[in-house]
Amino acid sequence: MIREQFPGLSKKAIYLDNPAGTQVAQSVLERMMTYLRDYNANHDGAFKTSLLSDAVIDETRRALADFLNASRPEEIVFGPNMTTLTFNLSRAIGRWLKAGDEVVVTHLDHDANITPWVMMAEEHQCNVRWVDFSRDDGTLNIESLEAVLADKPRLVAVGYASNALGTINPVKEIVKMAKQVGALVFIDAVQYAPHGLIDVQDLGCDFLACSAYKFFGPHVGVLYGKYELMDELEAYKVRPAPSDPPGKFETGTQNHEGIAGVLGAIEYLEWVGAEFGERYADKYKNQYQGRKLHLKQSLAAVRAYEYELGRALLENLEETPGVTIHGLRDICRLEERVPTFAFTVKDRHPRQLAEALDKEGIYVWDGNYYALAVTVRLDLEKSGGMVRVGPVHYNTIDEINRFGDALRKIVAGS
Repeated sequence: MIREQFPGLSKKAIYLDNPAGTQVAQSVLERMMTYLRDYNANHDGAFKTSLLSDAVIDETRRALADFLNASRPEEIVFGPNMTTLTFNLSRAIGRWLKAGDEVVVTHLDHDANITPWVMMAEEHQCNVRWVDFSRDDGTLNIESLEAVLADKPRLVAVGYASNALGTINPVKEIVKMAKQVGALVFIDAVQYAPHGLIDVQDLGCDFLACSAYKFFGPHVGVLYGKYELMDELEAYKVRPAPSDPPGKFETGTQNHEGIAGVLGAIEYLEWVGAEFGERYADKYKNQYQGRKLHLKQSLAAVRAYEYELGRALLENLEETPGVTIHGLRDICRLEERVPTFAFTVKDRHPRQLAEALDKEGIYVWDGNYYALAVTVRLDLEKSGGMVRVGPVHYNTIDEINRFGDALRKIVAGS
């Protein structure tokens, strides 16, 4: 039933490139086609198609508020991608900084959660403090974080899960630690969003970003921000644009058909929760109702199934001669990672391996995936980075085993 919802899966290929972007659900295509056919118009007109267009955007905003458990829809901002939204937000936050203030980033993050803050710091003569990670298991060094927090930074930027190594950071603990010293907290949840539950109110973070194309939707970025902070921040915008959030952060005309597609992605996840997540209802029904409950059930069911995919993938990689897995390798610690695995093979260039797997109909990524700080820290950047494989819930154990067989054949043929 799951795979039938994804038209792209009809091709004779195994999609393990999901950490860079998933296939889209049929409901996404239907929402986008309906928008373009029936109510394609610009924002805030007095006529019917513009009113219908605004209505679907408003509904998508409400759906994303439910997805992230924001306190109100106005805390949801749309944009072209997480990177652009983060650069935009960093410029606004920079107005609050003064020379000598400190900003914290980590070596474990995607560069979109590093460079915007580093450039902001440089522009305002602030100091950048780095938090390291363990080269052995890919986990964030909490002692390193405690050390930089002692100097009371103004902002801490951290990822929910590493897009390179798959590590899930203890973000709730990190937020609590940062708040104790008065820091703002920005979370990059792009890699985590397809794999687990996100509750911004429970986390207590100030800002959180994700991308719909990572959770079965189109190429649209999503930013959550606490309303009082978003209201206070001075946005970089044109004069006729709204002065209140979220509009003041949504620069120019948005990708309306893409936003309609995001609604389709949320509707797909609702369906998964209703069809496959009933056993998790008792766990969440006292806290969530309606769409929120179905979404929580959905991601709980996804997470449980992906443990099996992660276990199978780890076992296949461990059985392949010459493979070095970078990051958590302990099969008893699967709850500490998403099923995104990066590896290298002795004497084989990552691009060569990716090309060989492509000939077998298996799609994987190679390089640094914009997690430049990770490959530099692991001394792998000059040798081409790593190969990255990442299943999601529409993948199967059989596909994982076929990947393992193909990889072993390629390695043996070297």
